[in-house]
Amino acid sequence: MSARTVDWTALRGREEEPAAEGLRDRKKRLLRQQLSDTATEMFMDRGFDAVRVSEIAAACGVSEKTVFNYFPTKESLILDLGETTLSALRTTLADPGLSPVEAVLEILSGQLAGLTSWLAAQDDWSQATAVLLRFGRLIGSTPSLRAYQRDMTDQQIAVAAEVLARRTGMSPDDPEPQIAAASLLALWPIQFQALRRHLNGAQTSEELRNEVSADVRRAARLIDTGLVSLSPAQRNH
Repeated sequence: MSARTVDWTALRGREEEPAAEGLRDRKKRLLRQQLSDTATEMFMDRGFDAVRVSEIAAACGVSEKTVFNYFPTKESLILDLGETTLSALRTTLADPGLSPVEAVLEILSGQLAGLTSWLAAQDDWSQATAVLLRFGRLIGSTPSLRAYQRDMTDQQIAVAAEVLARRTGMSPDDPEPQIAAASLLALWPIQFQALRRHLNGAQTSEELRNEVSADVRRAARLIDTGLVSLSPAQRNH
């Protein structure tokens, strides 16, 4: 298996086709997927810094300007899951039927399911897991990608703090929603680290999913204990 055989959009979580999507919107959605998948393949083959955005545009038959119309930065071409997470935080975390921890676990579970479903569909487990580990090493070894991840995490914390503030009648600047949001977003690196730790040892996608989920839920229980006190009535001025 080479990077060229990987359906990267499916791996990162393909956007569901809207029920009432028109032809124009469908073409835009598919082009966005093509740009991201092509960029990821090229980055995996040659390294992030060695690939120019103009080359990605040429490979997709569009202009460089078109690429930036869909992705504001080169980094966002490969780390597009961050935008999906932002959208999920705005909707799922705002659901009054879910506690904050339950909402975040639902988002994380969906993302993990996308990855493990992709793994289950591969013919060669060892080669598939090797591709995932290479992807992780690419991110970890590229300073600009790590910086982009940090910036995206800051945006996600800000959005989560706003949602939590609305749920509790606080201000997003209050310390309670700020620390609660930062704690909830810390579950993402827990999931990534658990994936890296269990990827080689797990024999099936179901086993991997169960082991990673168990680690994430252990961390989530600790956070949930603290979030019990997330209430306007607990504030001291």
